[in-house]
Amino acid sequence: MLALTWLISPLLLLATWALVAASGHYSAQLLIPPADVWHTFKDLLHSGELLEGAAFSLRRLASGFVLGASGGLLFGAALALSKTVEVYCAPMFHVLRQVPSIALIPMFILVFGVEETFKVLLVTKAVFFPVALATSEGIKAIPRSHFEVARLYRLPRYSLLLDVVFPAAAPPILTGLRVGLTRAWMVLVAAELLAADSGLGQMIEMGRQMMRIDVVMVGVITIGLIGFVLDSSLRLLERRLFRWKAIKE
Repeated sequence: MLALTWLISPLLLLATWALVAASGHYSAQLLIPPADVWHTFKDLLHSGELLEGAAFSLRRLASGFVLGASGGLLFGAALALSKTVEVYCAPMFHVLRQVPSIALIPMFILVFGVEETFKVLLVTKAVFFPVALATSEGIKAIPRSHFEVARLYRLPRYSLLLDVVFPAAAPPILTGLRVGLTRAWMVLVAAELLAADSGLGQMIEMGRQMMRIDVVMVGVITIGLIGFVLDSSLRLLERRLFRWKAIKE
């Protein structure tokens, strides 16, 4: 029974939505009943438009996430382990990470156009900074004894990173990956709303232009569900990898 308690809030929201839509206080064009949205969802699913839009969005997300996460891991490690990198790069890093990714959309469009490059780079930026920051802080929190033992055994730099640094800093790094993935998904949808010829964001924008609020709602719900699945997957991975933390607690 307890396993089904998570359904309570969605069902309450759905019931409230249906009651308000049936009350007649709002135009049917503005507040579409849930049943109509469900029918539109099935139509878009059967036509392939919904799956195609989701596929385009997820491909962009995957490309940018891999680039941003890889760069964030390497730069974060360098920031934590090298005084030279910290002195010369840390101030600029902390300034740039405060700039919202959405604020860069106009500049990226001017420089890279409205094709795939600017969307992938926005996702890369959104992932890079949380991962780099989490990696840097996680490595700085590693007890110095770990490095002393590694120095005693004269581990080469790559072995130090792979066998000591990254495993010891894995919990905060995974948290940074979750934060970066969530931010990247939101930024990507915003970019697709403004300048794209495919993807879920573009589907929502087309629905808005044609006053198809049912299509807009289908897009919004799909985006939320995909984001929930992505975050839950990383959370499940975190639990699997760090079972010892749960046992210890």
